[in-house]
Amino acid sequence: MKVPFLDFSGPYAELKPELDDAYCRVMQSGWYILGREVEAFEQEFASYCGVKHCVGVGNGLDALHLVLRAMEIGSGDEVIVPSNTYIATWLAVSYAGAIPVPVEPDPSTCNIDPARIEEAITNRTKAIVPVHLYGQPADMDPILELASKYSLKIIEDNAQAQGAKYKGRRTGGLGDAAGNSFYPGKNLGAFGDAGAITTNDDDIADRVRTLRNYGSRTKYSNDYKGFNSRLDEFQAAFLRVKLRKLDEWNNRRQAVAFRYIKEFQSIPELVLPHIRDWADPVWHLFVVRHLARKELQRQLTTAGIGTLIHYPIPPHQSRAYADDATTPKSLPIAEFLSSSVLSLPMGPHLTDSQMEAVISAATKATAICAPELVA
Repeated sequence: MKVPFLDFSGPYAELKPELDDAYCRVMQSGWYILGREVEAFEQEFASYCGVKHCVGVGNGLDALHLVLRAMEIGSGDEVIVPSNTYIATWLAVSYAGAIPVPVEPDPSTCNIDPARIEEAITNRTKAIVPVHLYGQPADMDPILELASKYSLKIIEDNAQAQGAKYKGRRTGGLGDAAGNSFYPGKNLGAFGDAGAITTNDDDIADRVRTLRNYGSRTKYSNDYKGFNSRLDEFQAAFLRVKLRKLDEWNNRRQAVAFRYIKEFQSIPELVLPHIRDWADPVWHLFVVRHLARKELQRQLTTAGIGTLIHYPIPPHQSRAYADDATTPKSLPIAEFLSSSVLSLPMGPHLTDSQMEAVISAATKATAICAPELVA
């Protein structure tokens, strides 16, 4: 059996009548930019996250970037970011004109290690951007304590964690603001690019609403040098439909993750995700580690199992930051993770037979490609 890494057709097949109705509703409205669907989604997603405001934007990178702009973080400022994350987290800081300062992760969770943050804080540090990587919430309380101690802003990168909870509180509402991505593969995915910020801060919400629309509150009256980054009506309408299924779909992901963990826990060469007692993850990705990752991936591909590597090149080793004098040349934990992580098929539409195929293939593959056999 061939098992794709992602199933993009499943959500539409399950929700076809509702999604088709949403499409027709927008078409019949004759209004396609910043209309009723965007306004309704913003209200519904804000309520879901337990915050006062949601502001829809074009994508997740813009969400982080515009929050930084709204906070007036820019040239000469430093922003602490994880060393182990997708490059978009760093790019948002760079786009704002600030300097990304990477901090290594806790290897057990792959999320930023709060114990390493304080030593990276300087008199130029203005914010910390914890990422809830793979759908696992970062350890927020010690990060929030540091922010209070040093008067720093906290911007959650919630791109992979819609619906996750930290000590019973939803991510996306734990810091000063959060950036969300609704890229099609996300837990709450649109049918194209889309994003949003969530916040309890009235000023941040107002400034992002203005910045996303050319810096304008009133047509042709521009208060800032803004941007064109607006969540469109179609994507908002589709997201409203899928938001109603998000908790159910996250529960399905959890069932897949727990099945994997149960079946793989007897394989010592395969390092499984570690879940803290306070974490309620939503399993955007199911990421394992193996010292013979390349061979393991090859064996799974041969068996018809789709896999991906999140992420093969740490931001500091990318060409984008190669000539940046402020970027560390070596971040060993991020580098080790990038050489050993492998993402297995995960999603709410993964069938029992597909799970069986993944488990069977991975069990056989790990027996073949034990590190000592392929060294």
